Amino acid sequence: MKDWHKLGIALGGFLAGRAIAREILASKYSFHDKVVLVTGGSRGLGLVMARQLAEQGARIAICARDEEELEAAHHQLRAHGAWDVLTIQCDITRATDISNAVEKVSNYFHGLDVLINNAGQILVGPQENMSIKDYQELMKIHFYAPLRFMQAAIPLMEEQGEGRIINISSIGGKISFPHLLPYSTSKFALTALSEGMYTSLRKKNIIVTTACPGLMRTGSPRNSRVKGDYEKEYRWFKISDSLPVLSANAEKAAAKILKACRRGTPEIILTLPARLANFVYGISPSLMLRMFEYADSHMLPEGDGNSASSYGYETKYEKERTAWTRLTDEAARKNNEMEIARLHLPTNGNGNGNGEAH
Repeated sequence: MKDWHKLGIALGGFLAGRAIAREILASKYSFHDKVVLVTGGSRGLGLVMARQLAEQGARIAICARDEEELEAAHHQLRAHGAWDVLTIQCDITRATDISNAVEKVSNYFHGLDVLINNAGQILVGPQENMSIKDYQELMKIHFYAPLRFMQAAIPLMEEQGEGRIINISSIGGKISFPHLLPYSTSKFALTALSEGMYTSLRKKNIIVTTACPGLMRTGSPRNSRVKGDYEKEYRWFKISDSLPVLSANAEKAAAKILKACRRGTPEIILTLPARLANFVYGISPSLMLRMFEYADSHMLPEGDGNSASSYGYETKYEKERTAWTRLTDEAARKNNEMEIARLHLPTNGNGNGNGEAH
């Protein structure tokens, strides 16, 4: 018993010491007066992080495809204290747009301190309804775009002698969840890229943080794409995104991500369900996969092979505004998700889906 008591004291001391050390590391790095580029910063999680960065005195650049969304986000950021905001219209699936965006930031602010690869697109539906193009498009958004942004930003950070990069992956980039296969595949690739970048860039004083959040109430479901039985797919996804037990408050999640960046944390997994899923998967991947198999076979809608897709805001369920989804609807209004992106392509199976949703 004495040995166990000593072990408990030692473990408690270790955890307390680690917590104090992390706070000291976080306090040593400040976003005040830092130049921060947030991709997909016009709405959702990107806008939430940009607001918090504004309150911390950062000099902010946001890029997105839609000019009207960028203007609305600009007004929000100014209201939150941002004294210097650069908005850049950018399609992250185009290499030239990416290089031009980083060049504009560097020329305008004379440098780049922090890059946040946040832009993304959610695609929900059965495997039978997914096409090769769906995988290709999400790889462009979640893998190649962050890679190109990093390749453009790293030389600037090397010249300055330091830099920080946050890559917003997902718990779906560590565990492949049913009805999110192209999304998870592309996020897995981003997680691998981000972790590898941490290893190779740390010696250059550039710290890469991989953020793997679970469901967050950013308001993004209405701008996600759904395939198969649109109504049923969108209903289960939006309700899951809104339930407090399953999803996290976006402001709290964003604050934790930014804090992880400040203290130089290599990886952060957000939300209790995501951490629990990662823990179970680490112990027994087979158990987790059998649970997913049951959910896919008995709980989720069946596929029909149709390659057409629909945006969440186009579904009948989105217009019902039920109590089940109240929190997500409130977040959508707060985080600029209510504006329908004018640059969305027709959802006939050929839409590229390169929006800014998580």
